[in-house]
Amino acid sequence: MKMALDDTLGVYAVRSCEPGCVTVRSHRVTASAIVLPDRLLTDWPPATVEEIRAEHLATVLEHDIEVLILGTGEAQAFPDPALFTALMARGVGFEVMDNAAACRTYNILLAEQRRVALAVLI
Repeated sequence: MKMALDDTLGVYAVRSCEPGCVTVRSHRVTASAIVLPDRLLTDWPPATVEEIRAEHLATVLEHDIEVLILGTGEAQAFPDPALFTALMARGVGFEVMDNAAACRTYNILLAEQRRVALAVLI
């Protein structure tokens, strides 16, 4: 699925999302990653929802975000709810959805200039 968001502001927007790949700006991402408005963190360790650990979410919390969108691949899958304790304690909202929906939602929040992060499992 192609997406359009004017990136003249230099933000890291998702340009397309397809099975096994997300394109962020001009970067073709084929492994799990974290996308922030001002940077792309590639090779985020977990490849599946079952592999997500608290330290993986701590990587996201190192950045000043207000919302985390977790893309769980081609289908929505929920990680252990206990993993979100650190997010809740810091007042960070979170949503879990399939990659296509996660990428669309990230771009919408990005366009609203929200402090959002996309953690996408590929």
